[in-house]
Amino acid sequence: MAIQVKNISKGFDGHSALKDLSLHIDKGDFVALLGPSGSGKTTLLRIIAGLAFADSGQVIMGDRDMTQVPVQGRGIGFVFQNYALFRHMTVAKNIAFGLDMMKRSERPAKSAIQERVAELLDMVQMPGLGERYPAQLSGGQRQRVALARAIARNPRYLLLDEPFGALDAKVRKDLRVALRDIHDRLGITTLFVTHDRDEAFALADKVAILNGGKIAQYAAPKEIEASPADDFVREFLA
Repeated sequence: MAIQVKNISKGFDGHSALKDLSLHIDKGDFVALLGPSGSGKTTLLRIIAGLAFADSGQVIMGDRDMTQVPVQGRGIGFVFQNYALFRHMTVAKNIAFGLDMMKRSERPAKSAIQERVAELLDMVQMPGLGERYPAQLSGGQRQRVALARAIARNPRYLLLDEPFGALDAKVRKDLRVALRDIHDRLGITTLFVTHDRDEAFALADKVAILNGGKIAQYAAPKEIEASPADDFVREFLA
């Protein structure tokens, strides 16, 4: 499903975080939101997710206006930087959480949930670790569990807010490969926030570079490298 952001503005305490911003993400694309701290990228992601609401403008997902629809109704999977795993639950129960919380009439059978958890553990390269607890995992493993949980219910959209920011360089690189592989296998529309230029350009089909609540340039990585839109983009990439 495509995502259209139309003329979104958002302010906090008199400060404009987003200024009449528009963005179109094609179905199945992997898009990175890139920019310095305070550029508005996380605010934009949260508005698209339904975790925050714009002061003005629209969010269209597929053919539906989702501007006032809360996160539960948007069909998204969300991955946070701090993992947000339940410490008292095993890895398997963390992954199954969203499935277990579905309405009784929609919830898969227990055996189907177990099969889905096993499938996802294989997908994130953690087979056989379902009975461990988050405290027994490395940071990279915890983020893999968070990713598996986010896609457990087959969301139409996958949104990630600097998910690798707390990890070391080797683990980040491994997880980039895993994330891109999952995206390609599932064909899910993916939006990824990062302040790391190399990460954005290695992962994304298109990169939106934000500056002061506006999009300075939105294009494929090779196009941005070949032809920066302005001095800000040129200096940011230097």
